[in-house]
Amino acid sequence: MALASWGCCSWLILLCAYAWGHPKTVDPKTEDVRNCSTSPQYLPNTVVNTTAQLAALREQMHTRNLSAYIIPDTDAHMNEYIGEHDKRRAWITGFTGSAGTAVVTMWKAGLWTDSRYWTQAEREMNCDWELHKEVGTVPIVNWLLTNITAGGRIGFDPSLFSIESWESYNEALRGSDRELVSITDNLVDLVWGSKRPPVPSEPIYILQKEFTGSTWQEKVSSIRSQMQKHHKAPTAVLLSALDETAWLFNLRSCDIPYNPFFYSYTLLTDSSIRLFVNKSRFNSETLQYLNSNCTDSMCVQLEDYSQVHHSVQTYASGAVRIWIGTSYTMYGLYKVIPQEKLIADTYSPVMVTKAVKNSKEQTLLRASHVRDAVPLIRYLVWLEKNVPKGTVDEFSGAELLDEFRRNESFSSGPSFQTISASGLNAALAHYSPTKENHRKLSSDEMYLVDSGGQYWDGTTDITRTVHWGTPSAFQKEAYTRVLIGNIDLSRLVFPAATSGRVIEAFARRALWEVGLNYGHGTGHGIGNFLGVHEWPVGFQSNSITMGKGMFTSIEPGYYHDKEFGIRLEDVALVVEAKTKYPGTYLTFEVVSLVPYDRNLIDVRLLSPEQLQYLNHYYQTIREKVGPELQKRQLLEEFAWLQQQTQPLSSRAPCTTSLASVLAVTILAILDWTI
Repeated sequence: MALASWGCCSWLILLCAYAWGHPKTVDPKTEDVRNCSTSPQYLPNTVVNTTAQLAALREQMHTRNLSAYIIPDTDAHMNEYIGEHDKRRAWITGFTGSAGTAVVTMWKAGLWTDSRYWTQAEREMNCDWELHKEVGTVPIVNWLLTNITAGGRIGFDPSLFSIESWESYNEALRGSDRELVSITDNLVDLVWGSKRPPVPSEPIYILQKEFTGSTWQEKVSSIRSQMQKHHKAPTAVLLSALDETAWLFNLRSCDIPYNPFFYSYTLLTDSSIRLFVNKSRFNSETLQYLNSNCTDSMCVQLEDYSQVHHSVQTYASGAVRIWIGTSYTMYGLYKVIPQEKLIADTYSPVMVTKAVKNSKEQTLLRASHVRDAVPLIRYLVWLEKNVPKGTVDEFSGAELLDEFRRNESFSSGPSFQTISASGLNAALAHYSPTKENHRKLSSDEMYLVDSGGQYWDGTTDITRTVHWGTPSAFQKEAYTRVLIGNIDLSRLVFPAATSGRVIEAFARRALWEVGLNYGHGTGHGIGNFLGVHEWPVGFQSNSITMGKGMFTSIEPGYYHDKEFGIRLEDVALVVEAKTKYPGTYLTFEVVSLVPYDRNLIDVRLLSPEQLQYLNHYYQTIREKVGPELQKRQLLEEFAWLQQQTQPLSSRAPCTTSLASVLAVTILAILDWTI
């Protein structure tokens, strides 16, 4: 009777139900931002007042007769993540985003960053700073030419400029009657003074033998062998990237967020090994391990980190030739080596050698991915139960997943900041929630989680996208086409030494067919307890050709602005392919082992070959992860895995309740454990 009386207004019932049940969104574009055009100016409480820093910096500029000073977002090693004491641009501007360049003149100050950070910059910078919504050298130089007069001097720290950056600025300023001036003393550091966070001093430790593929002596011998075979006969290799030195000596620490690196340089010559580092961070065991008390060719001579420029310059004064990788060597070191004594490749021999994992390293990385599947499966099961209650948000979810990973054997924390994105936030490819800004997870929306762990035996990175309710037809199609792209690239057979850029389109084909695409790269290399983004492996134009033993992510996606985002990322090993006829061909072996969301797969779009591949992958997950869950008595998670990895068919999938699967599973486990 009551329902009948509302019959004429059924639309109102639906509208109210939607309003009550649909979560309010937090759109980053509507957040509280500064307004510098009003009088008085409006500044939200998130703004950092940097007026005093700017004034002090300009005093330093004045004493050196500088018209402008450039502050990049890098450190001296081109690290993806920056240590606290290297966050100069953040300290001088107040802007904490990971990408952006600041430039200060005697009268103006500007920040250049991309669209990911525009709102954040408006919330964090005071009105001393102009926000320029573009990136690259050209717009910065154009602004400099407008704001400083002819004859002006533009200062920069050569230890923070890559070779490419220096060449770019130098070329853009050529003929402008403005001079690019190298200033060895960093002016921001001078102003920062005693308030600057200290340099990390945690111990540098030996990675245990069971977690390494070769001894450091074997690695040194391998690099020296490459030097001897090089047609230009280098006498030394200079290593500037932190993962190069960490890998070479099987040493680790925690100087860089999410990466087990330590500040260092290495000069490996044909007769000596020089490691530039803070020696006080080594205990007696590590000093003995490095043979640091002798001077033979297999003894590591320790020199202070700050002496690297002087030592390289002194070495370069002899009859030598120094081999460098230009991608990670900063201009400050590059300029002390005479050009005629320089052998420059894009990547150093250590970087290229490290990219190819030997059989033991492959075994270690595979094992880390089996264990890493457990915390993500635990998290997905937990979400299924708790999201409908309305008690889960992006930030609390990310924290729980990180906690699950920290409880795993050999864990050393997350490999990057977890991307936990619901609904419209998932349309931002690199969005991460904060304690202050996040959304509730809802059964009515898609949810994307991109996460990874650092383990002593390997580094992991995996992305899954799920929907707990009823996805739209378009969402299912987009998801399935992303999945097809993942499958097509993963099962591809291709000639050895093929560039990743050549085969990258296979991940996009299914999207391109219907006019869809994604704006980020398709994959990147990954390390053995090193960096989660390990160059030079991947599908970019500057990646090296694919070779057996390399690990890469495969991560196609689709992002529908202000509505939802999809990404499906797995890590895969490049292996030799079995072909009908003789030849050297390669393919991928996926080592990430978490099923995709059945609720979002439209099996009608899958070809028989794609369906067969997917079911084989699911069987692999059952065989490798199932026993791990059983061993830990994770009954509910094992039941979930059995349900999610049931073979798919082109017919409508049967629906089996989790409760019934759980009951059968418990009986199976009890029988299995008797």
